[in-house]
Amino acid sequence: MASITASDVREIEIGFDTDPARSMSLRADAYTEPKWAQADLQGIFARTWQWICHVEKLTAPGGHVSATVAGMPIAVVRDRSGTLRAFCNVCKHRAHELLKGSGTTRSIVCPCHAWLYGLDGSLRAARRADRMPTFDKSGICLDQVPVEEFGGMVYVNLDTTAGPLSEHAGDLAADIARWAPDVAGLTHAERLTYDVRSNWKNLIDNFLECYHCHIAHREFVDLVDMDTYEVKTHGIWSNHFTRAGLHGNAAYDVSGGNGQRPRRVVALAQHLPAPLPGPRQLHGVPGRPGGPDRTLATWDFFLGTPELTEAEAQSVKYIDDVLQVQDITLVESVQRGVSTTAFDQGRIVCDAGGSGLSEHGVHHFHGLVLDACRTLAGKDATCPSR
Repeated sequence: MASITASDVREIEIGFDTDPARSMSLRADAYTEPKWAQADLQGIFARTWQWICHVEKLTAPGGHVSATVAGMPIAVVRDRSGTLRAFCNVCKHRAHELLKGSGTTRSIVCPCHAWLYGLDGSLRAARRADRMPTFDKSGICLDQVPVEEFGGMVYVNLDTTAGPLSEHAGDLAADIARWAPDVAGLTHAERLTYDVRSNWKNLIDNFLECYHCHIAHREFVDLVDMDTYEVKTHGIWSNHFTRAGLHGNAAYDVSGGNGQRPRRVVALAQHLPAPLPGPRQLHGVPGRPGGPDRTLATWDFFLGTPELTEAEAQSVKYIDDVLQVQDITLVESVQRGVSTTAFDQGRIVCDAGGSGLSEHGVHHFHGLVLDACRTLAGKDATCPSR
């Protein structure tokens, strides 16, 4: 049953306008109330394509990765024929978790009672139950969910009726291929993890604008050319780009880098690959909701080799010691603020030119959130301003 009603959606969208120059932000309840946190899980994370891993973990037959998506344990495997498959990681006998972590396996064996499944999810053997004349293992198979390799990464969708990510994302694959053509050939080198005391949407909001950068990220502003910073929105995703790494700066050493533009791409409820200035690297920043006021975030760095060079280590250290400290301080303060009676919603600040100082990317994201909420609540009507 949906956690929200059409009436709830009408309340939360008050003040939102399809024109960002006339619009207010999402209302505070969307960031604080448990029912909206549940709506995010049901309407967004359980119905959109969610990042699982880089393709390198699933290249060989038997390769597997386990994860949790919207509370559902998931296992992704590469079967003997090379087909990528994703299952609910739950045994059909007594619901024990089947696979943990990542690695390779010849079959899927339940650690509790040793029921044996093939890499296609079909039950191959059930210890002692096979002796029962009434037991028919042919009708038992792990529940499958859609899985897709896209832009060098692997994604799943709990919605079995969802169309391919390539259909939803438009020209995103071409954009990734243009700015990160070697993504599939990179390897995992470093992971940073954060337990942030803020609603996940605050992290996305913060990531989608650089209106705060001159104030909060002086090193980042020194790293990039803010005069060239642009934000463009495209269907379910948006991108940021700017010239960067053109001179010595206060963030980290970019000498020896490839001079590329840093590319930051975000889709609904999911950060996607983003090259940074300096040495070749790529990172994703999935934000998994841990509750109304908690987000579990990771930064994964994919490089040419698993060992970091000195320059690469400097860039990772800058993100961990400086940029993330600054951003977490911001979003946790915002979370405290939206939890008070002093704030209900704020005005979106934007300009027609689409600069990084504009909040039109935030407005675009809020529109996607509202669309998902309307679908979840079964509300076909669009918002009043449309």
